[in-house]
Amino acid sequence: MPPADETAAREHEAALLSHALESGRVHSAYLLSGAGDAPRTAALRFARGVVCLGEGERPCEVCLACRRSRSSDERPAVSLDGAGKKGPLLRHVGDHPDLLWIERGASDTRVRIAQVRALQAALRLRTHEGGRRAAVIADAERLNAEAQNALLRVLEEPPPDTVIVLVAASSAGLLATLRSRCQRVRFVPDQGDPWLSPDADEDVRALVRRIDAIAAATLPELLDWAEEYRGARAEAAPAVEALLETGSAWLRARVAAGARQAPAARDMTPALDAFSTLRAARRALVSRNANPQMVAERALFALREAAVR
Repeated sequence: MPPADETAAREHEAALLSHALESGRVHSAYLLSGAGDAPRTAALRFARGVVCLGEGERPCEVCLACRRSRSSDERPAVSLDGAGKKGPLLRHVGDHPDLLWIERGASDTRVRIAQVRALQAALRLRTHEGGRRAAVIADAERLNAEAQNALLRVLEEPPPDTVIVLVAASSAGLLATLRSRCQRVRFVPDQGDPWLSPDADEDVRALVRRIDAIAAATLPELLDWAEEYRGARAEAAPAVEALLETGSAWLRARVAAGARQAPAARDMTPALDAFSTLRAARRALVSRNANPQMVAERALFALREAAVR
């Protein structure tokens, strides 16, 4: 996507959420998707804006609600545990009682059904402040089918004065019925390719260098690479998720580069096929507990096929 189009897209995303807050016409559910931190950051700001009591731009950062929902270095966010044993199932944003936050626990590979049920129970109660409330479900792509169906029941009959915001790196693994209940906002990377960002993690840069050279990789080398994702699922699955996200961004960049070539040179079919394979691999990893090493093998073979053709 050309830089001018990227800028327009980002402005549209921000304007959509800001206009909803300023007009008071806030939908009961939103789905914010895209790579990187932008969707999560926007979800937090939007949720804080929902409960803001100020005038004009929200969050105003001045009213009592904004002060209560503000993060603090002196008060780090509570770590969650999907089983509810080593930590709570959900937490508040700041210390605002009507702002709820769910994400996968530090040792979990998915957002668990117990967390969605805890949210259901919390939403049955009246708001503490008598106004609106918001709940953010980060890592929504890591909801399994059971948890998604439980959440769907909430969205079908949303509690009054409640906004639910889903945040996902990709919406591909979410049920179509769940997506259809949400206003969707898709975030594009600032630079088109996430590894081009000046603050990109060195591990991401190293992974991109390996993918750049994948066309020369032999079958044994690909199998050895996939074996790096062998081990405890709690550690292996997030690493494979990073491979899938980075590989997908690499493919998008490849398609964009091909689109700028002469028409005769445009054969993006291998890259598009590989992109579909990676999307299916992500769904298998998140929704069906597929073996991370096997998912990595499938993704690496698809990336190599796209690179050599």
